[in-house]
Amino acid sequence: MTIKELEQELEQIGVPKDLYSIMIGGLPNEKLCIVREGKWQVYYSERGNKSGLKVFETETEACEFFLRKMKRYATV
Repeated sequence: MTIKELEQELEQIGVPKDLYSIMIGGLPNEKLCIVREGKWQVYYSERGNKSGLKVFETETEACEFFLRKMKRYATV
């Protein structure tokens, strides 16, 4: 799975865009984030901190993990 495919899937299942941040970086408040900083990182950004940081070797692993986390917010 690629970032583009991840974005399409999240849109298809109706996950609100204000719940996540894809490839923007930084520490947006209260969002699940996926970025590539050397390795792929997935974390929850809250009050300027990365909590629950998971590091992945591949884009596919990171995207699949991110999607699993976000499916609970699907509206479709």
